[in-house]
Amino acid sequence: MNSLIKNVKRNKTLLLMLVPPILFVIIFSYIPMAGIVVAFKNYNYYDGFLGSPWVGFDNFRYLFVTGKIWELTRNTLLYNMAFIFFGIIFEVGFAIILSEINGKIFKKVTQGFIFLPYFISWVVVSTIMLNIFGENGVLNSLLGAVGIEDFSIYQQVSGWPIVMLFVRMWKQTGYGTVVYLAAIAGISQEMMEAAQIDGASVWQRIRYITIPCLKPTIFIMTLLAIGNIFRGDFGMFYQLVGANQLLLQSSDVIDTYVYRSLITSPNIGMSAAAGLFQSVLCFVTICTANYIVKKFDPDYTLF
Repeated sequence: MNSLIKNVKRNKTLLLMLVPPILFVIIFSYIPMAGIVVAFKNYNYYDGFLGSPWVGFDNFRYLFVTGKIWELTRNTLLYNMAFIFFGIIFEVGFAIILSEINGKIFKKVTQGFIFLPYFISWVVVSTIMLNIFGENGVLNSLLGAVGIEDFSIYQQVSGWPIVMLFVRMWKQTGYGTVVYLAAIAGISQEMMEAAQIDGASVWQRIRYITIPCLKPTIFIMTLLAIGNIFRGDFGMFYQLVGANQLLLQSSDVIDTYVYRSLITSPNIGMSAAAGLFQSVLCFVTICTANYIVKKFDPDYTLF
């Protein structure tokens, strides 16, 4: 007990610095978890959280009986798997390319152009796409001027997943690239110089030094992404697709479904059930992935 008090007194400044983030997590992450009870109730505003009638798993039963939740889960999972896989390839690839560029000015300008789309909101992105690829967009105006039939990506259901993947990579690659560039900057330059003296080519240094040294960062970033593999990027899916019923079949995810349910139906319990189902899937997935990684190499795990 005395040693604990001494440690607290010795590190009181650091412990005080921990207070704001701990309070933030408690207030915005743990206290709202009490709202989970809504998923098991027929919620109404008059009776509130505690007084609304208890219906058990009826809200969940409705989701599974209609079969809608399976389609939403499939779309959310497949989109995020594609985002994670291609995201790692593009982010690591661009980071390695930028790290090998010698010209400082060209390197900074290129890095800035790659990172710039990350700061553009999805509202602006959707407006740009609509003005270029919409029915009355720039593309159709050019096609009409040369006598070619109108074309709109908003009517191409089968090709829309590719569009979503392309837009996602364009917007998010810059952020991930910065993370991997920081990891590359931490690689020992002595190893690089020794390999260069031994006659290793650029590709050999990348293959045998850079990529192996990036493995811990890649594993951590992948595990963090897997933790949200059943959560769609609401801003992207809602802004790009909106209420286009033609595209909802191939681009509707759990997040957009919950939002539409909340604004079109008074059954808040069903929306809460879908959200809880999503959270449980994410929790089970990240625990399973972390357990599997721990079996192979405990140094790459989150916890």
